[in-house]
Amino acid sequence: MNWPSVGVVIPTRNRPELVRRAIAAVRAQEYPGELTVVVVYDQTEPDQTLATADGTPVLVLTNWRTSGLAGARNTGILALDTEFVAFCDDDDAWAPEKLRKQVAALLAEPDAEFATCAIEVEYEGRTTARLAGCSRVTVEQLARSRMSMLHSSSFLIRRGALASDAIGLVAEDAPGSQNEDWDLLLRAARRMPIVHVDEPLVRVLWGRTSHYAYEYATKISSLRWMMQRHPEISGCRPGAARVYGQLACWSAASGNRAQAWQFSKEAVRANWREPRTAIALAAMTGAVKVENVLSALHKRGRGI
Repeated sequence: MNWPSVGVVIPTRNRPELVRRAIAAVRAQEYPGELTVVVVYDQTEPDQTLATADGTPVLVLTNWRTSGLAGARNTGILALDTEFVAFCDDDDAWAPEKLRKQVAALLAEPDAEFATCAIEVEYEGRTTARLAGCSRVTVEQLARSRMSMLHSSSFLIRRGALASDAIGLVAEDAPGSQNEDWDLLLRAARRMPIVHVDEPLVRVLWGRTSHYAYEYATKISSLRWMMQRHPEISGCRPGAARVYGQLACWSAASGNRAQAWQFSKEAVRANWREPRTAIALAAMTGAVKVENVLSALHKRGRGI
């Protein structure tokens, strides 16, 4: 089998120990083809001691595009000349067989451009597998649910599709570089279904290490950006209710009760069974705190 070359983009900022773990897991891949790692430092000085030409080469760069995760990923994509590009966040780690299984799945379908895999979520010492229950992912599925098991650290994409108008680069105008991964999935799935390996081949670390855990204003603006950008979401009643329910929760968490109430009403109009609406209403009355609900869900490998 002629295994294609793969470049792995690892954006990082102020997490020296975690990024070393991520790099080590990528370099330990049981992948027969050529493998290159690009570590892109965003809004911080790069650690050039990570660079090496031995074994799997590691290149260290500074983000020269828009500040933030999206710009850092694009810096890495454009620095590579490999056939495929894979993403790995600096606080995540791959199983040794991750790339080999995903590349094999993509090569089995010559027209396919994008592959994902399932994940396992690590939170407060507890690990939970998140599976999709399918081998193909469509626009309709992604509009109905973000499908959080399709984590960005599982993305494997043909570089030619990313660096051209086929799929295109990561959206650098995404507010706070949030939901840029969901946006990329939807754009890719419009062209053809995403190939999915339903095995937990990526361990995702959740918790306070996230740069975005409690940035509620950014969460709100990025979700509204998604609704404007992707009519498939508002055109799917359960999907729209899900987003409005999230918007209501984040508004309640930030103390904006009027906005939380408005989003709750929109969620009920779209789907009165949407459970996030109940969380938002309880938070508005002071019965619960959104942070406590989020922590309880994280222990089960889920989020709001």
